[in-house]
Amino acid sequence: MQEFHFPSWVNKFTVLAAGTAIIIGGYLATCLFAAINPQIINVGHQPKQPVPFSHKLHAGQLKMDCRYCHNTVERAGHAAIPPSATCGNCHGGNRTTKGARDLGIIRPESTLLKPIRVSLEDNDPVLWERVHDLPDFVYFNHSVHIARGVSCVSCHGRIDKMEIVTQVETLSMKWCLDCHRNPVPNIRDPQLVTQLDFEPEDPEAYHKQWASKLKINPNISCSTCHR
Repeated sequence: MQEFHFPSWVNKFTVLAAGTAIIIGGYLATCLFAAINPQIINVGHQPKQPVPFSHKLHAGQLKMDCRYCHNTVERAGHAAIPPSATCGNCHGGNRTTKGARDLGIIRPESTLLKPIRVSLEDNDPVLWERVHDLPDFVYFNHSVHIARGVSCVSCHGRIDKMEIVTQVETLSMKWCLDCHRNPVPNIRDPQLVTQLDFEPEDPEAYHKQWASKLKINPNISCSTCHR
């Protein structure tokens, strides 16, 4: 009986299949590592920023409203990272905008603020690092939560006490569902959402009152966040 031999092209196909499997396996392993890397999603995540912006100084000591910098939080899904022009309102030195509007002169020669000045001159954005970064498959709308009386402090903690912003909550699916199932403790007057140090005299009665007034009844179906 004549022996059967695979055609020569099978050898090339085997090498190609093995190489493809290695590449796909490596890609999936990289995605898995990025998804579970504690530096990205865990409590305590504290990335280094190109400019050492102090929330403790600006939001705490100077009492700046969160919405001055994150000015889309009430009307858009994203809170918005402020452009350099916003920083320039205080730290622009003797520079002017294209409309010839003078910018602020607070610490105009600070070396720490050099990236802001360069950004204003070159019209290139400062590359800030996200601290709270949900996966792309999760839908979250800031404006909806703000309008329903959920304070910044419920998710981000006492930002006004942080020299460097740190993630204080897990932002996991369970954590979000726990709040959707029992939202009352996190509900307050929508006008006070950015007042991070607000403490009602009778918390239980206060939160129940506003949850009832705002008719809070959040969805808990999968399609709420996974659209």
